[in-house]
Amino acid sequence: MILRPKERLSEQEINSGLNTILKEGLTTEAMTTLTGGTFLVAFALLLGANNFQIGLLASLPTLTNVFQLTSIWLIRKYNNRRAVSVICSILARVPLLLIGLLPFVFGKEAPVNLLLFFLFFFYLFGSIAGPSWNAWMKDLVPGEMLGVYFSKRGRYAQILNVILSIILAIAVDSIRKNYPQFELTTYSIMFALAGIIGLSGAWLLSTVPEPMSILDRDNILRMFVRPLKDLNFRKLLVFNSAWLFAVNIATPFFTVFMLKTLGLTLLYIVPLTILSQLSSIATIGLWGVFADRYSNKTIIAICAPLYLLCVIAWCFVGIYYSLVSNMVLLALIHMLSGASNAGINLALTNIGLKLAPSREAIIYLSVKNIITSVFSSLAPMIGGFLADYFTLRQLRIMAEWTGPTLQKSFRLLLLHEWNFLFLIGAVLTVVAIQLLPRVREEGEVHKSIVKRILRTSIRSNLRDFFIIDVLLNWQSSLNTLFKGKRVSNAPVQQGPDGPPLS
Repeated sequence: MILRPKERLSEQEINSGLNTILKEGLTTEAMTTLTGGTFLVAFALLLGANNFQIGLLASLPTLTNVFQLTSIWLIRKYNNRRAVSVICSILARVPLLLIGLLPFVFGKEAPVNLLLFFLFFFYLFGSIAGPSWNAWMKDLVPGEMLGVYFSKRGRYAQILNVILSIILAIAVDSIRKNYPQFELTTYSIMFALAGIIGLSGAWLLSTVPEPMSILDRDNILRMFVRPLKDLNFRKLLVFNSAWLFAVNIATPFFTVFMLKTLGLTLLYIVPLTILSQLSSIATIGLWGVFADRYSNKTIIAICAPLYLLCVIAWCFVGIYYSLVSNMVLLALIHMLSGASNAGINLALTNIGLKLAPSREAIIYLSVKNIITSVFSSLAPMIGGFLADYFTLRQLRIMAEWTGPTLQKSFRLLLLHEWNFLFLIGAVLTVVAIQLLPRVREEGEVHKSIVKRILRTSIRSNLRDFFIIDVLLNWQSSLNTLFKGKRVSNAPVQQGPDGPPLS
């Protein structure tokens, strides 16, 4: 296996590499589907994990990002991003095979802490491989097609996720009902299979060519500080950190809430996840085109308020005991969150690549990942503590109608263990959104223009899809309402409010 970079790549080599990266993305997605999300949480709960351990489980992928400086050191020493990515990817996938052995060695008494131990190394080596892969892709993928290419890669991966998730959900739920003694064994086989698929993905990655790069030989700590002196990049770090903290304080517990509090099985939860994926698949191509044509920041400015609406809606799930009403609300939440997250994740990745200078891309991206990882890893652990704190606390708001022939009570709001956490996440999301206007992106177009063009684009295909207008403008209408009240109560000499979110 020859992993040395080349000074020049031919057009054929670039095209071949891009096609292989699409295939490698499918193996990575299959590995992630088998070992992450709902299945990982269900596996951990089956082993007896508590709220803090669930939070720690969710924090591991970002907690290990602090080791990304190791990636910079390795690349400076060997100047070979492909070797670092491939070798670390192999080392990351081996622990999955070991997790697959746990139930066979310990049986039903397999300790959760051992699962966390092996997953730590899985995420650790994945974090070291990440910066070298990102910098490698920045040089391999032509800049003018970053949005379109990675949206295509993401769309293929999500389609695979949907198909595989359906198969796994049916299989796991069937085994749980008919052969409960083999439920734990099923999860162990899933992890072992994920390890094998992941190793095949590492082999595919080894066949992709790498263009030669030149990395600054400056002191590594001075290199780390350099991106922090870039004012605009620092503003991006502040927004990204605040956003990830707000999102991760509640998101890891959505599945736990559905499993434990609502009592839903995987046959209900996985289709909801798939619905979110389908919504993401349907919109990610559009977000990619608009991000390339206008700006990534504009996409975030449109999608972030939509995601906020989803978090607020979680506070109302479970108010009534009707399964139908809860499922309808959950379906709407997953559809909207899938579309909004597709735009936000794509834009956050691309804006980091865009603001990073080419020769220092790995430094900038590593600093971004390391700093944001501190906040995104602390959030789930704090969320776990908060969930435990609110377990025995409850806030209930009722409306009561009393008449000669009818007395009826309506439950308007019920906040308890998880709903308190979701409300806190919503408040923090509002705070994070206010930090976005400070970031400046080249070629930035105001979101009102993009929304108008987006509506036109959608209407040309779905002329009756009138709800899009409501979804895109609900936050602006709310802001206008509050500003109107503020101005009416203010002295005449008071100046206008701050600049609009752009």
